[in-house]
Amino acid sequence: MKKYNLIVIGTGPAGEKAAVKAAYFGHRVAIIEKAAKFGGAMVVTGTLPSKTLKETALYFSGKYEKGLYGVDRDLRHEASIEDFMFRKNYVTKTEGEAVEENLQRHQVDVYQGIASFEDPHTIKITGSSGEELLEGEHIIIATGSYPFHPPGIPFDGRRIHDSDTILDITRYPKSLCVVGAGVIGCEYTTIFSTMGTKVHLVNNKDKILPFLDQEVASSLVDSMRDSGVSLLFNTSIKEISVPNSDEEMIKVTLENGGSFEVDMFLFAAGRSGNTKELQCEKAGIELGKREAILVDNTYRTNIPHIYAVGDVVGFPALASTSADQGRVAVAHIFQTKDLDHLPTYFPYGIYTVPEVSTVGLSEEEAKEKEINYCVGKARYPEMARGKIMGAKSGFMKIIFEKETLNILGVHVIGHIATEIIHYGLILVEEKKNLYDVIGTVFNFPTLHDLYKYAAYDGLSTIAGHKVRP
Repeated sequence: MKKYNLIVIGTGPAGEKAAVKAAYFGHRVAIIEKAAKFGGAMVVTGTLPSKTLKETALYFSGKYEKGLYGVDRDLRHEASIEDFMFRKNYVTKTEGEAVEENLQRHQVDVYQGIASFEDPHTIKITGSSGEELLEGEHIIIATGSYPFHPPGIPFDGRRIHDSDTILDITRYPKSLCVVGAGVIGCEYTTIFSTMGTKVHLVNNKDKILPFLDQEVASSLVDSMRDSGVSLLFNTSIKEISVPNSDEEMIKVTLENGGSFEVDMFLFAAGRSGNTKELQCEKAGIELGKREAILVDNTYRTNIPHIYAVGDVVGFPALASTSADQGRVAVAHIFQTKDLDHLPTYFPYGIYTVPEVSTVGLSEEEAKEKEINYCVGKARYPEMARGKIMGAKSGFMKIIFEKETLNILGVHVIGHIATEIIHYGLILVEEKKNLYDVIGTVFNFPTLHDLYKYAAYDGLSTIAGHKVRP
């Protein structure tokens, strides 16, 4: 039986970064992957595939050029499903290869197969060539998550999909029902709507993305409605009737008595920790809700030498934070003294059309904390770069403390919001104020002008009259 200083289970961002960091510091490391492709949900079933489809949808729909110089183009009927999937498949393939090459470059031993605990230090790998046992001084679980399947929904991966199988469709849906208005549901709603599919979004609450600043969330709702999305709030699915023929429509019946027919169905309301095959009970590992592994702030489980990172521990379940969780766990295991915790603030990106990104306090959170705050706003169509792009909508919202002018939160909805949020991250992290923004020089014309105009708008609010930028 081979012995390792560290065994990592899963090659997603959390597992990969943990493995290569431990190897970089001279430890003997093994990593186990059950899938044929490396990279976990980030590469294969989630982050990169869905974001690539979003960019592809924008390209084929002509929305990158819409309004620019008065030119409008619609390639909806010219683009085949193969065209639509080509870039997604290319990105998945090359990024998966990059993960594998990174592991090899750091001399991490790679094993293919299903990992399970035999005891707290022993991992059994079951693969096509049989079984093998590894002994680990330390173990990191980074197995990710899988789509939650509630009873009553006849998932078939053909017309009734979850957020994994929707990535492998072989034709465009004429119409689509999406259940769940979280990040995944909203992203796929806008992707398919952009491609011309009639989308019905069903949500059992009265709002989408409740963790967002609600002015931003409401703007995204308005954008969905403008794109023809049918929004059905405060109701859920009662029954789905799937005909035998693909030519016939699926009938969806709601709890509120309403019904409609669609070509395809996507359930995107929640994920569960990928722990079923691990046999955690043999190691004594405690699980929480939805099969997630319980950890402390160092990502240590209740078993001192076993850690868990990434989606398998639940929120925030982002590729960016998962990668750093893996690094933090290794820092605590081997006392590398370089990264012992995640930062207080991190950006949250939602790759809808339009994009949404946020960092720090929302207006609702500022009210809840009873902070004496003010708001400054700037709109894409009023910026020189926005006019060049032909932007018709989109805005930035800065939340700041009234007395100190310190910036508490930045919220953006619009083109490349997930790119321009990072300056806002620095402002919030470093407790910068409005004058720090005004005193910063940006390239012109760029969308970073939104920061300056929002800062001046905030000063106008304080002054009671317009302060010119």
